[in-house]
Amino acid sequence: MRLMIAGGGGFRVPLVYRALTSGPFAGLVRELVLFDVDPLRLAAIKAVLSSMGPSGGSPSSGHPGPAVSTTTSLAEGLDGTDMVFAAIRPGGTAGRIADERVPLGLGLLGQETTGAGGISYALRSIPGMLELAREMKRRCPEAWLVNFTNPAGMVTQALVPVLGSRVIGICDSAGALVHRAARAAGAPLPEGKLDGVGYYGLNHLGWLYRLESGGQDLLPGLLADAQALSGFEEGRLFPQPFLQSLGCLPNEYLYYYYDTQRAVGAIRTMRQTRGESIHEQQSGLYPALAAAGSRAYELWDAARRSREEGYLAEAREGGEQRDEDDLAGGGYERVALGVMRALSGGKGGGAAELILNTPNAGALPGLPADAVVEVPCVVTSDGAVPVPQDRPADAQLALMQRVKEVERLTVSAAVRGRRDDAVRAFALHPLIDSGELAVELLDGYEAAFPALRRLWRDGS
Repeated sequence: MRLMIAGGGGFRVPLVYRALTSGPFAGLVRELVLFDVDPLRLAAIKAVLSSMGPSGGSPSSGHPGPAVSTTTSLAEGLDGTDMVFAAIRPGGTAGRIADERVPLGLGLLGQETTGAGGISYALRSIPGMLELAREMKRRCPEAWLVNFTNPAGMVTQALVPVLGSRVIGICDSAGALVHRAARAAGAPLPEGKLDGVGYYGLNHLGWLYRLESGGQDLLPGLLADAQALSGFEEGRLFPQPFLQSLGCLPNEYLYYYYDTQRAVGAIRTMRQTRGESIHEQQSGLYPALAAAGSRAYELWDAARRSREEGYLAEAREGGEQRDEDDLAGGGYERVALGVMRALSGGKGGGAAELILNTPNAGALPGLPADAVVEVPCVVTSDGAVPVPQDRPADAQLALMQRVKEVERLTVSAAVRGRRDDAVRAFALHPLIDSGELAVELLDGYEAAFPALRRLWRDGS
């Protein structure tokens, strides 16, 4: 298989390469093409991969990795490609800072994919991803696009009209929640299997509502066990009595909805936003990686651990450190490669069960059939088929329906150039809920991103 990574200079690319050189995905890809618009980032990541050696930093595997090439030409990257993995960040980490700081300046949540920041991010991501999708239709129409570009649900929604079933959105947070909860309940799940799991939602807005093993739902017992809940990230984020009354385990991003004021207050007291911290780290890191020679992988891995330790820091009190199980990695790249292996029907292929972003097709009651949702899917060489789920509780369904309408308006704004739809999307979001603030937000983002003004075709 020839795999092209759009965003090939991205920080997490070495995770994908490492997974391709050892374990169940070794030998899946014969040629890896890294495409990026930034030659320095490509050179830095190529240096990291080269310093990992033929077995991806894992000498015991002994399996040669795929041949690696880099390019700044999209056409060159796509020609002859079987699979495209997209993880781009238009505007870079500097753009993320603006995504966070503009709403924080108005007393609102400043977070990369949730609330105002997620809408801003989508308005930048969708045009570039549409360009990629259209070029795929011309140059490799049979290729699959596995999308990790955030906000993954909204971006995937925008790409379905172009690529149909050949685009699948991925995110590691839902699957990580399920596997951590299963381990805490004493019934760990095999990789690529979700038997007995009930999960429904949108990207970064979902709930684990059933966890069966041997015909018994283990979730009620887990929710009643404060000690077991304290053993993993999502169980610590929310008070145990709240989880027991809710009757399900929320995705970690629901912390921003269920405890908004605490989240905003914690972010505002931090010396840097998450985006500022990452921007500061990466500004010096990439030139250092490009010049590090045989130490490039070691330098990158230290930065990776530091970056992961700061994830959702605003939700942890008193300098609490993340648990080692939460830092183990292996989520993002294993979801992507699990999808790719099942789609290719190659070595170790066959059906895989994964939580993915795909058109609903009736699997999640209460949302339109064409709405991209995040639910368990069965993936084969024919694509991803969503597994029917229970109807959500009224409060959960109402929140999903409202946020889905926000996503619809955001996609319309980005695809059709409708500024009014962007204002309506900001105003409708439950973390904003104000027409006046919506106008201020969009004005602020247009000041931060002048190119955004050129997107509008409705004359406003």
